[in-house]
Amino acid sequence: MLTNPLAEIAGPTRRRHACGFTLIEILVVVVIIGILAAGTVLAVSLTGRDRELDKESTRLFELFKYAREQAELQSREYGIMFKDDGYEFLAYDIRKAAWGSILEDDVLGPRKLPDGLDFKLTVDGRPAVLTRPAGAKDKTPQIMIFSNGDLDGFAVTLERDGGVRSYTMTQDDKGAVILQPLVEQSRQ
Repeated sequence: MLTNPLAEIAGPTRRRHACGFTLIEILVVVVIIGILAAGTVLAVSLTGRDRELDKESTRLFELFKYAREQAELQSREYGIMFKDDGYEFLAYDIRKAAWGSILEDDVLGPRKLPDGLDFKLTVDGRPAVLTRPAGAKDKTPQIMIFSNGDLDGFAVTLERDGGVRSYTMTQDDKGAVILQPLVEQSRQ
């Protein structure tokens, strides 16, 4: 019988068990972590803050306050014309007896809403139509900001498509413009 002389010196053979994880086990863990991370990201983006809506509502609120201050400082009538896809601040030109764009202040220039955001406007308790006729050239604001700081009664709601989330800007009993807290409606 032929035997290995080294095996006799080493003693009886024992099989050692390998330590560590197999490649398959590592891949399964990576896939599970990936699924959990994706679920977390989706949950935060679906139930988290709507940054675009927050930014646009804050911008409109601050621009409105700025336009009101400018109206008082310059003793000039200002207004806001809302459209389907945006809004524009206007000033009344006494010499032309007409409303026009504000060319001397870039801050109050025309603004477009990002896709997915819409306005709803109520003036003096009545809903306002935001769609302008195709050939309309005149610019008439729906909300007027008078040179003494007074305003038309209004409520403008900036909402995500379908009205799931919205902010409403209006004025309180003392005439101060306020931005009401975010309203979230559950989808059904």
